[in-house]
Formats: sequence, structure tokens, C-alpha cells
Amino acid sequence: MDAIAMLKADHRKVEEIFEAFEKATSRDRKQALAEQACLELKVHTAIEEEIFYPACRGRIEDDLLDESYVEHDAAKTLINEIEAGSPEEDFYDAKVKVLSEMIEHHVEEEEQRVEGMFSQARSAGLDMDELADRMRARKATAMEEFQAGKPAETRTFEGDDVESALTDEPMDGQGVPLNS
Repeated sequence: MDAIAMLKADHRKVEEIFEAFEKATSRDRKQALAEQACLELKVHTAIEEEIFYPACRGRIEDDLLDESYVEHDAAKTLINEIEAGSPEEDFYDAKVKVLSEMIEHHVEEEEQRVEGMFSQARSAGLDMDELADRMRARKATAMEEFQAGKPAETRTFEGDDVESALTDEPMDGQGVPLNS
């Protein structure tokens, strides 16, 4: 499976999780599915941002890459909020639904037949097998990191870090509350 096939397989998996979330009726099932979607998305964005996107830089439209990073950061902000919340809270289902819609839009842009990122990357002659090998290795380590509770970090977020944006406490550069 080459890099693009690997990324598309991730897309299909997350779409299935979001569909199951929409059909779920119990709070426990919804939370489990939301957590699974968030984990899969954090791993997926890590391999795209650390391996696939840098390989594409200078070979495909820069605007497309820049927009993808910003879309990822918007998704990561919602992911962190969803992971910090629970189905009992106001807006939980709405946050998962909006995340699903954001990802659907992002996937459409990546997978467009002619102008999409994947089409441009394939036309640029990138070594998709070599990228897939690197992505598989990183995916395994990213899965371990995120299962251990590492939050999704944003690249384009303005201000403090994401954790401080989700709390009322000001944080230092290491994510430690200043008032502690």
C-alpha cells in the first residue's frame, strides 16, 4: 500500500467511525466512538504533517498545503475539546458533528481527482512507497504517544498553547500554569 492509499484508508476508517457515532444512542458508545475518532485523527494528522506534507512542499500548490495545516489545527482544537469533555455536556454531540463535517471537507480537498493534493503529489513524482514506509513507522509511534494521552498540538495557532486556550489559567511556554 503506497502513501496515498494509506491516507485514503485512514479517511475511510474515520468516516465509518463518524457514521457509527451518528447512529449510536448510548452515551458510553458515543464517547468511545468519539475518542476513537480523535485518536485516529491525531495519528493521521501527525503522519501527514511530519512526513507527507513536507515531502509535497515545493512540488504541489503551496496554498493547498497551507490551508491543510490550518484545517488540521482547527480540527485539533475541536479534538482537544471533545477529549476533555463528555456526552453529558452541552455541545458535545455538536462538536463531534462539526469535526466530522470539517474532516469531510478536508478529505474532499485532498482526494479531488485533478486539483486535489493527492493527485498533485502523484503527478509530482514523489516516491509513494518510500513515504509509506516512513509513515507506517511513524504511525506506530504516534499511536503509542496519543494513546498515552498526548494532546493534539497545533502548528498555526496564535497565542499560548492549545491547553491554555482551553482553560482560564495563563500558561508558560511549557504548558505549566503560571499561578502554580
